[in-house]
Amino acid sequence: QVQLVESGGGLVQAGGALRLSCAVSGRFINNINMGWFRQAPGKEREFVAALIWSGGMTWYAPSVKGRFTISRDNAKNTVNLQMNSLQPEDTAVYSCAAGGYCSGSGCNGMTYWGPGTLVTVSS
Repeated sequence: QVQLVESGGGLVQAGGALRLSCAVSGRFINNINMGWFRQAPGKEREFVAALIWSGGMTWYAPSVKGRFTISRDNAKNTVNLQMNSLQPEDTAVYSCAAGGYCSGSGCNGMTYWGPGTLVTVSS
């Protein structure tokens, strides 16, 4: 069982930056996939970024590549999402997830989900 809790959301102006953090606890295999997803009002949830906990691979949605960076802190057991050059279309509830299968096309079948944190980008 894996527990995930996100933090770091808030209100930011367009062009600004935020850093989200996902605290990971429980028992899991070292090569588990950890990802960030987002759901904007009235839209379906979409993949944002992911990595393998043991290191070596990262994946990004085309809409955030070059602006967002996913990373992990093994000492603190967190998965972080640094978001730069934020735009109003980045407004969404951002959720951390674990498990599943990830590739260059995104992630599917994530098993564990956090409750999410709201990011609002004003124009």
